[in-house]
Amino acid sequence: MRGWFTQFLFEFISFGVKQAWACLFGGAMVVLLLATHFFYPDDAPLGRYDFLTLSALAIQIALLATKLESWEEARVILVFHIVGTAMEIFKTGAGSWIYPEDAFLRIAGVPLFSGFMYASVGSYIARVWRIFDFRFVRFPPLWLQGLLALAIYINFFAHHYTIDIRLGLFVATVLIYGPCLLWFRPDERERPMPLVVGLLLVALFIWFAENIGTYARAWAYPGQDGESWTPVSIQKLGSWYLLMIISFVLVAGVHRRGKGIKDQSR
Repeated sequence: MRGWFTQFLFEFISFGVKQAWACLFGGAMVVLLLATHFFYPDDAPLGRYDFLTLSALAIQIALLATKLESWEEARVILVFHIVGTAMEIFKTGAGSWIYPEDAFLRIAGVPLFSGFMYASVGSYIARVWRIFDFRFVRFPPLWLQGLLALAIYINFFAHHYTIDIRLGLFVATVLIYGPCLLWFRPDERERPMPLVVGLLLVALFIWFAENIGTYARAWAYPGQDGESWTPVSIQKLGSWYLLMIISFVLVAGVHRRGKGIKDQSR
């Protein structure tokens, strides 16, 4: 390649291809949501939600069999699946959203495929970390990140009964992650990005995916249970941003144990 524009274009395409590859699990789930919404037979002996659950399980097994995910990463994703399912059970009970279709594979009315939607976030972070060869400058102490993630998770439940401290949590994320710089490798050269910006961008794309999920009637928020679909409120972007912190900390814990965090603070 010759010239800065050609180099930029190649690197931009490389970045997009790597991102798509990192989104393999989540992208497959989004495709399944849309495909089953438009084409799944109403009279099928297996319910749509159960089909989604079994399909997600098959995808996870395939990723492990082909070694696209390690067993250590899969254990973290399993934890995130459990954490997400527990929150789903509570939130649906509180009326935050509903699952309008029946399912046999469910817990307290929550179909099990929903946990895989959370797991796909963990899968993405684990894969993008490896594919882009992340390196950090001024990486926050993992114990501090763990306390932040615990506070975020508790607030998802507690704000129904007491004050909502998410504004304070937003400030805490900026204070903790604001000084951290992420270096990633889309091609041969490393490129920098503030970690907070990276987390926010990922949350934005998850919000886009959630709009697709509600359009496909996989779940519905209040106001979306009528015949016409309405977009998910932009306020949900903040929730996904905070949830991203939990997922990031879980994956960071795996890399810390395996000494896979490249922290070159200066």
